[in-house]
Amino acid sequence: MEPAPAFLHALRSTILPNVLRIPLLPPTAPTRHRPRLAPALRRAALGLLLAATALRLPAWDSARLQQSAERLGPRAVASLDLLLPVLREAALADEPTRLNRINEFFNRHLLFREDSAVWGQQDYWASPLETLSKGAGDCEDFAIAKYFSLRAAGVPGERLRLVYVQALQGGPNGVAQAHMVLAYHARPGAEPLILDSLVTEVRPASRRPDLLPVFSFNAEGLWPGTGADAPTDPLARLSRWRELLSKARAEGFL
Repeated sequence: MEPAPAFLHALRSTILPNVLRIPLLPPTAPTRHRPRLAPALRRAALGLLLAATALRLPAWDSARLQQSAERLGPRAVASLDLLLPVLREAALADEPTRLNRINEFFNRHLLFREDSAVWGQQDYWASPLETLSKGAGDCEDFAIAKYFSLRAAGVPGERLRLVYVQALQGGPNGVAQAHMVLAYHARPGAEPLILDSLVTEVRPASRRPDLLPVFSFNAEGLWPGTGADAPTDPLARLSRWRELLSKARAEGFL
């Protein structure tokens, strides 16, 4: 089970303040009356307080993820066993490393297959564990799995957007094909980094001239084109997205 928010709250509000109240007698007090461990305890408490303040708790629930994987079958369980160490490592890393580790994991462990071949439907938005249970998915499934895994590893939701694009096959004058990628914005107005199932490495958008944005969305909003306009409500426009958020929460990703 991952650390619970209640534990951090107790650490910050009760345990550490009580440790910090340990009295330090003046240097003139007799040695036998002076609590020799108090300075060390106070220094340790201050270190814990700083660490607890800076710590971003992972957003996943290991127990629920395990139960959800077991319901989906042995392949989901085996894939989750591979994913969880990556999430733990990513949660302790800086955000560029998180992007690379999660992007690499799904690009290496999933095969591209159309929804009709995997699910017998023309358009199905699978949860991350559903995709792992099949070992395959289309571009949407790759992007969705990366989105929820990065959220679980501590990347703020407002920095991530799922982006529908027209992907130009064969160069600038090639045939346009509907495609989905995941974009990461380090800060508002920054050039996004693109996580894609077609290209193995994370690249800035300026190095992906083959992608023409149509619209993007996350849990906070939906944006047309490049996302410069004010967002609209994504849950009202995208019923599949609303259902997917509920599935991801039920599985233990959020």
